[in-house]
Amino acid sequence: MDKVSGKLTVFFEEPFWIGVFERLSEGKLSVCKVTFGAEPKDYEIYDFVLKNYGRLRFSPAVAADVREAARNPKRVQREVRRQVQNTGIGTKAQQALKLQQEQWKTERKTVSREQREAEKQRQFELKQQKKKEKHRGR
Repeated sequence: MDKVSGKLTVFFEEPFWIGVFERLSEGKLSVCKVTFGAEPKDYEIYDFVLKNYGRLRFSPAVAADVREAARNPKRVQREVRRQVQNTGIGTKAQQALKLQQEQWKTERKTVSREQREAEKQRQFELKQQKKKEKHRGR
């Protein structure tokens, strides 16, 4: 049986409120960063998760250590309270976000390079055609 768990951390990063979704599936961690803008209310976050979770672009999965153990509910409650007070995102999540950002960057670079080369080729062919037309009348 595969177990999937998720976590959403919302924090303020000048000048916007940021949400980081962490998804742990099959021992792999994927993250997605969302910018909320103004401080979101609890019901707005809940509504956002219900409507947009399927459309989120998660980073490639990174190996993460998974611990399975029965936990005391009071301890879990204390940990949740601490996590709510603690701002920022975990290092694994930061690494996964960085990896996703780098992949998008390389993807953008290749696309822009191809467009630039295609434009250069088009300009070259246009010049060649003009040269031929100039000499055609002789």
